[in-house]
Amino acid sequence: MTLSSFDSLLDLRENGDDNYTAPASPDKGLRMFGGQFLAQAMEAGVRTVGPGRSIHSLHGYFLRPGNTMLNVDYDVERIRDGRSFSHRRVVASQEGKEMFAMFASWSIPLSSPNYSGRSMPQVPSASASDYSYLQFCRDQMPDPEYETTVQSRPMDIRYINPPQDRTPQSRTEDQLMWMRVSIPVGNRTSLHHAALAYLSDSTLIDHILIPHGKRWQDSDFEGTSLDHAMWFHCDCDATAWHLFEQSVEWTGDGRGLATGRIFTESGKLVATCAQEGLMRFDYS
Repeated sequence: MTLSSFDSLLDLRENGDDNYTAPASPDKGLRMFGGQFLAQAMEAGVRTVGPGRSIHSLHGYFLRPGNTMLNVDYDVERIRDGRSFSHRRVVASQEGKEMFAMFASWSIPLSSPNYSGRSMPQVPSASASDYSYLQFCRDQMPDPEYETTVQSRPMDIRYINPPQDRTPQSRTEDQLMWMRVSIPVGNRTSLHHAALAYLSDSTLIDHILIPHGKRWQDSDFEGTSLDHAMWFHCDCDATAWHLFEQSVEWTGDGRGLATGRIFTESGKLVATCAQEGLMRFDYS
């Protein structure tokens, strides 16, 4: 199924009592894409928040693999509505089982000085970068079924410095790529924030394996995303190019942690994210 707009992915049915239902996923991979849980949970949450408040942070946990053939129910709990902030807990379930849980906060616009601790790295423009994530998958993670899944997702990702070395490394360079949603997104600010969260889940956790010379689709590797945290610093246009700068912060105890910073083409920091993933393979 091809989506005509990103809005259709967030076309949730209202059931009353802050409960919403999303239709079966258009992405027919083996398991639900985590970015879809994030985006739809954000949409369910914002529908219970008053006007003039935008999401500024979320923390989500992937509890079970989602079934792409089933509808997803989203239950929103209104934790608190204060003068400046609204907090919500959103739980996604299928057939009565909790699949994903998210705690998120929305706020009114507040005035304060702006500061960014890291500047956008100097990189080739998006138009000069033509090595797609799909091509990366074909070259380094050949799996026809996964390639079909990647092609079905409404995103355009172009690597700037794809990892080449398959030997274990004591240090790795940050991974850099341009990304955008490849289909129209409506005018509502919350739609673009949801689309950016959807994009942010696409490659972030893949790179925790680079220090160990492995790739996510290797046949001897087992892994999954455990959680996802994201902080939104300003409004964005998810259909415009954004630079995604990713760092592997740590691996150990069967897990890995990656962080990411998302910039506009002009260098403005739009969002920061972090994700931990399970990683199991033969370490000998």
